[in-house]
Amino acid sequence: MKDDSNVRKPAATFPYGDYAPEKLQEAADRALDHYLKPQDNPPEPKPSPQLFNVSDAVDTEVLLANLSETLASANAMLSDLAFDLDGSRRHVALGVAQMIELGALLADKALDRVELRV
Repeated sequence: MKDDSNVRKPAATFPYGDYAPEKLQEAADRALDHYLKPQDNPPEPKPSPQLFNVSDAVDTEVLLANLSETLASANAMLSDLAFDLDGSRRHVALGVAQMIELGALLADKALDRVELRV
């Protein structure tokens, strides 16, 4: 009989213990899924750099109604200011108020046309 006690066994090439192909496959699948598989949850949208934003879901009629009200408010504030001014500053303020009023008339006409379509 041959004495095997003096024969050296080759060093293991796998540094983490016994070679287990199933565990290696599971680890590889997890790693690939982590980097390559799409997430079920879509990524959160990036925040807008704009301070104010109008939602795309808002109806055109609502947009026009709010535009009309905003222009009416701006016109009221500017008209109030214009009566506290004198000279050319008053004329400038009244000219801007008139432009706001013209914008409000355009918004109101567009609002009327949207209502007629419904």
